[in-house]
Amino acid sequence: MGIPEVVVHDEMTKWADRYGTPLYIYRLEAVREAATALLRSIPEEACLYYSLKANPHPALVRELVSLGIRAEVSSTGELAAALTAGTPTAEILFTGPGKTDAALREAVGAGVRRFSVESAAERTRLAAAARARGARVEYLVRVNAATARAGGVGLRMTGTPSQFGIDADQLDTLPKLFAADDATRPFGFHLFPATNITDPSALHREFEASAATVAELMRRTEFEPSMVDLGGGFAAPFAKPGPLPDYAGLRRSLSAELDRHLPGWREGRPAVAFESGRYLAAACGTLLTTVLEVKRSGGRTYAVLDAGTHVLGGMAGLGRILAPGAEPEPVGTPENEPVSLVGPLCTPLDVLSRAAVIGPVEPGDVLCIPNTGAYGLSASLLGFLSHPVAAEVVLDGDRDIDTRQLRLTPVALKASEGSPI
Repeated sequence: MGIPEVVVHDEMTKWADRYGTPLYIYRLEAVREAATALLRSIPEEACLYYSLKANPHPALVRELVSLGIRAEVSSTGELAAALTAGTPTAEILFTGPGKTDAALREAVGAGVRRFSVESAAERTRLAAAARARGARVEYLVRVNAATARAGGVGLRMTGTPSQFGIDADQLDTLPKLFAADDATRPFGFHLFPATNITDPSALHREFEASAATVAELMRRTEFEPSMVDLGGGFAAPFAKPGPLPDYAGLRRSLSAELDRHLPGWREGRPAVAFESGRYLAAACGTLLTTVLEVKRSGGRTYAVLDAGTHVLGGMAGLGRILAPGAEPEPVGTPENEPVSLVGPLCTPLDVLSRAAVIGPVEPGDVLCIPNTGAYGLSASLLGFLSHPVAAEVVLDGDRDIDTRQLRLTPVALKASEGSPI
C-alpha cells in the first residue's frame, strides 16, 4: 500500500500559493485507505482505537470514527479534539502515565467512562474523581510485561524498567486493583510493548507474547477481563517516500494465537482491542515548505527553509521520537551532492535533513515532504522562538474541506478555587 498517486508536486504547490507555507496537507482518501488496510489486517472480531497523539486534527478523527474506529486520548486537549469530532464518549479510552486530578475530573465530567490506570495510586485518584462527579467508571490495568520479543522496534515501551504500567510481577501484591468499589470497576488489561515495528513477524511475536502474558495473569489473579487491549506497534515511514507496511497476513496468524491463549475471545470473552496512530495518519500528510535561501559553507550546501523543528520532527532534538532525515520529493534531477535542509530557528539542532538528495534548489522553490500526517506538527517544538505555527488544510479529493492555523496566544492565569493568590 503506497502514498496515493494524487500527491504530485505541481498540484501541491497550488495549495502553497493559496495558503502560504509552511503548510500541512492532509488527504482523507489516504486516511480511508490506511484504515481499510489495517482493519483487514487485525482479527475481524477485534476493535481498533485511533491514538490521537499521532495527529489530533478533528477532521481526521471524524473520518476515522465514521469508519468504526474508536478514540484513545491521553490529555484533555486530545479529549476536546475527539469530542469536537463527534466521537461518542462510550468510544473513548483515556490513557497515559501522568493524569492529573483535574484531567480525571474533566474527563469524567465530559462523560468518559473508560480509563487505563498505570498504578494503584492512580486508580485511587480515578475513584475520587468519579465520586466527585457522581459517576461510576471502568478501567483497564496497564501492565509492564517482562517479556520483550521483537528486535528492530521504533521505541520500546515495556519489557524494561519503565514509567508505563505496573510490572507484571507486582500485580500479585495488588489484589484491590481487581476488585470493584462504589465508583470504579476493573474491566481488563492494557499492554503496549513497542512502537513502529515494520516486520509483520516481529509484530506478531509481540502480540503473541502480550496475549500469553494476559493468560498467565488471569490464572494468577483469578481476574476475568471483559476486554484486553493489546496495544499497537503498526509502523509507517516518516517524512520520506515509501509505502505503509503490509500486515495482511497478521489476521490469520494472530487469530490462531488468540484462540490458544484467550479462548472465548471470538465471542467477546474477552473482547480484544488494538491501537494505532502513525499507520492510520502518516500517509495522508504532506508538508509544504519554501526554500528561503541557499548557501555554501565548508564545502556543504544548505537550503534554509521556512519549516524547521518547530514544524516537523522537533521531538528528535529533545532526545527521540523521530529523528531528522526528511526526504522531499525531488525538484529536479538529483545530483551527487546532497543538500542539508535546515530551518529558521536560532539553533544548530534545527535540521530536517543533513543529506537530502533532491536536486538543485533555489530560493522560492516549494518542497513537498511526504508521509508527515503522523507525529508532524503536534510532535514539534511549537513554542520555540514563537514563529507562526504551520497551517493545516484537509482535502477530500480536490476540495479543501477544513483549514486552520493554531495560534500561540498568551492567556492570563486565573487562580484556582482555594488558591491564596
